[in-house]
Amino acid sequence: MPNLAAGVLQPLDFASLVGPGDPGHPPRILLLYGSLRAVSYSRLCAEEGARILQALGCETRFFDPAGLPLPGDADETHPKVAELRDLVMWSEGMVWSSPERHGAMTGVMKSQIDWIPLSPIGGIRPTQGKTLAVMQVSGGSQSFNTVNQLRILGRWMRLITIPNQSSVPMAWKEFEDGRMKPSSLYNRIVDVMEELARFTLMTRGRNAMLTDRYSERVESLQDVHKRVSG
Repeated sequence: MPNLAAGVLQPLDFASLVGPGDPGHPPRILLLYGSLRAVSYSRLCAEEGARILQALGCETRFFDPAGLPLPGDADETHPKVAELRDLVMWSEGMVWSSPERHGAMTGVMKSQIDWIPLSPIGGIRPTQGKTLAVMQVSGGSQSFNTVNQLRILGRWMRLITIPNQSSVPMAWKEFEDGRMKPSSLYNRIVDVMEELARFTLMTRGRNAMLTDRYSERVESLQDVHKRVSG
């Protein structure tokens, strides 16, 4: 991993971060990117993130959005939709990396997020209590429109969206032979991945406590009363 200063990035100290009930396996991180271009800088940034996460001791997987139908143009049995949902269920944290197009995230990015349901699958909410890091790339000057939009969506999806983020301006200048050049922008991606990995370890063993909601307990109790009285 030539972009990383030798000896500076260390694998996570699992013992100091995990809580009671931690499953013990490497943190599971799913990376989504928002472009179908052959040379996709949002994908290349996500790939740099995956290399860093692996060096920290995480397991990473990608979803290829090619062939994913528009929301409403198919149902959840579509193979690409089912693949995306299975990966989200597998994950304990996510990275969303999107280009900024016309001042916003791409339709490719939004479609992936829109296919992730808020309602439970098999009694488990796909996103609630999991961690999220957001990144964007721009062809021009630096902007934060897309990461701000992704943050709003992350909160709406009940994800623990970490404080740090990455925005790479003029992304076409930052890569050579498919790898990101050493720079302060690359260092920021390392910062974001370190923070995501730490937050994932610190929260995954405490998920039930962190996501427990009074309103949902009330609804559950009301459902029980209805079944008993009915």
